Amino acid sequence: MWKKLFLDHPDSVDESYFEHMGQAFFFSSRLFVGALCCFVHGLVPAFFTKTGSHLIRTLNDRMVVNRNRKTPSTLDGETSYD
Repeated sequence: MWKKLFLDHPDSVDESYFEHMGQAFFFSSRLFVGALCCFVHGLVPAFFTKTGSHLIRTLNDRMVVNRNRKTPSTLDGETSYD
């Protein structure tokens, strides 16, 4: 149970538990700032006109495009990518 809850997913993206925690905290902090910028943009449309879209592109590049993910054959037959 411990392995499934805390280690399987980080291992599937080739990270240790603490590396994965750091990445999750990094993304969380960026998304929080982005949410604040989008909120302010909703109130005053002239503010932060490109911040949200720039943030999304940057995070997508870091999380999806440049991810070091293990192939399905290295996951002991498991092919779920949740």
